[in-house]
Amino acid sequence: MKAGSEDGRGAAGAARPRYGRVLLKLSGEVLSGTGGFGLDSAAVASIADEVAAAHALGTQIGLVVGGGNIIRGAQQEASGLDRVTGDQMGMLATVINALALQSRLEHLGVPTRVQTAFEVRSFAEPYVRRRAVRHLEKGRIVIFAGGTGSPYFSTDTAAALRAAETGAEVILKGTKVDGVYDRDPLKDPAAVRFDRISHAEALHRGLRVLDATAIALCQENRIPIVVFRLLDPGNVRRACLGEPVGTIVGGD
Repeated sequence: MKAGSEDGRGAAGAARPRYGRVLLKLSGEVLSGTGGFGLDSAAVASIADEVAAAHALGTQIGLVVGGGNIIRGAQQEASGLDRVTGDQMGMLATVINALALQSRLEHLGVPTRVQTAFEVRSFAEPYVRRRAVRHLEKGRIVIFAGGTGSPYFSTDTAAALRAAETGAEVILKGTKVDGVYDRDPLKDPAAVRFDRISHAEALHRGLRVLDATAIALCQENRIPIVVFRLLDPGNVRRACLGEPVGTIVGGD
């Protein structure tokens, strides 16, 4: 699936993506803007603009979005809900976010499909791997919602699973910070950023790249992860081009 020449440029000198197919993982929180909860129209529009710019390169993009801006299933037990019900509510929240991104992307003229891990046929297609790959090959952005469809698994794990199933060359993890640090840089200004780290070391150190299940799945399937700051304009596009935008976990 590699696209472009070694120097990242085609015959006419136009920028060419390093990756032919990527899986972009977004947390639900990035869709809430500065409000910290719900959907912020400006945040949704900004992220859609970034994804559309990367898509214009010719990169095939699958996208997994969380639902933490609406509800976090794993945190609902304190309010009296059982864990399974809380996780099911969280999966439904990811569908809301996926539909919001789809609407904005299609407003920009970008063809999209939403596929869900459980059936909500009135709103989206059920996830079928072959159909998802075909959509990607036709240049459509596929937004995978509903997590894995099972409780106790995060959307990080869903991202790793969908990346492996659809043959994505890399997972791009858009976050609030510019890479992976040895400790939380938002709390400790002395935190040290890694330019590159192996899957195994990330697991050993307990670094919050993705959750441990997702990192182990990426390690097993030799899928690198690029962790970068999503809010820097153009970073999704630069990540697709293979430019240094954050920390590379795994890979050659």
